[in-house]
Amino acid sequence: MDFLERYKIVRKRTEDICRPLETEDFVVQPVADVSPPKWHIGHTTWFFETFILKNYLQGYKEFNPEYNYVFNSYYETVGARVIRTDRGNLSRPTVKDIFQYRKYVDDSMEQLLSTDYANELNELLELGFNHEEQHQELLLTDIKYILGNNPLFPAYTPSIETIEHSSVESFITIDEGIYEIGFNGSSFCFDNELGRHKVYLPQFEIATTLVTNGAFIEFIEAGGYTDFRHWHAEGLDWVKNNNISAPMYWHSIYGTWHHYTYTGLTPVNPHDLLNHISFYEAAAFAAWKGMRLPTEFEWEAAADKFTWGQRWEWTESAYLPYPGFKKAPGAIGEYNGKFMVNQKVLRGASEVTSPGHSRITYRNFFHPHLRWQYTGIRLAQ
Repeated sequence: MDFLERYKIVRKRTEDICRPLETEDFVVQPVADVSPPKWHIGHTTWFFETFILKNYLQGYKEFNPEYNYVFNSYYETVGARVIRTDRGNLSRPTVKDIFQYRKYVDDSMEQLLSTDYANELNELLELGFNHEEQHQELLLTDIKYILGNNPLFPAYTPSIETIEHSSVESFITIDEGIYEIGFNGSSFCFDNELGRHKVYLPQFEIATTLVTNGAFIEFIEAGGYTDFRHWHAEGLDWVKNNNISAPMYWHSIYGTWHHYTYTGLTPVNPHDLLNHISFYEAAAFAAWKGMRLPTEFEWEAAADKFTWGQRWEWTESAYLPYPGFKKAPGAIGEYNGKFMVNQKVLRGASEVTSPGHSRITYRNFFHPHLRWQYTGIRLAQ
């Protein structure tokens, strides 16, 4: 598959994700971590315009110079920007304007990719594709948050969310030893996966399956949210300050748990995999079970021995650089390294991860209180 064909496929999937939305859905930002869908459409377009077209397509003229201020996410190198919390306050540019912008950039990218462009563009193109695939997953989770916090609980589509059933809980033993950790190969990876290195691991056991809704209901019914013995102090403060008593999207209706899914509000199936859980909740559940969460190194060493990819799995590891990590010069160097503080690593992927965008060495990362992504729990001991 050449780069032009790949470009068209990636860009089309983003638009397909947005197709079920009404115009009003594109502009909502209920919380700071959730961006309006129209901003994702504009930002992913801005990425190709800013880092590729403006530098490599001769005679290229920006669609609108003010869009750099609107759609720059966090790149200090590129200039000033609308702060993240204000993205939902932008009634202009309109959804129509942003899709016109997207077509303008797509036409220009097609022109560029139909020529003998410089080979040095290949790495930037791969980064652009993977960047947009990241935003496709964010789009799906942000859309779910927007609709899941609408009091009408409107359905998004009946076809996007699959139902996963877990088998009986079992554990596998991983022998003590020295393991190679980090990306190894010639295909694409993010810079935070580089720096392959050896890690010593004592013998441990890790679950072959993820925690189910039913297992977490037992934790709730046992008073898990109110028993301080299971919680980090910061986690217990989070529970109390935010009145947390169940996973995100769960609602007790006449004594029965329901949760919001892409098909609307439905009863919680106890056999389905637990979803939308914070690190605090994951760690507390593990402590209640007399177990723990795996480190990211344990997870990677064992990952070829169990099924993964249904949920992003919290690990006990802080998000830190691997040995020898160096940030690239310029704006591209702001992609991962600047976030290596006060966050936890998640491993795996989820059922809304874009096709081909997952690998064993992938290092996702979020602050420990966040749970709008497709996050779950795998136990270790």
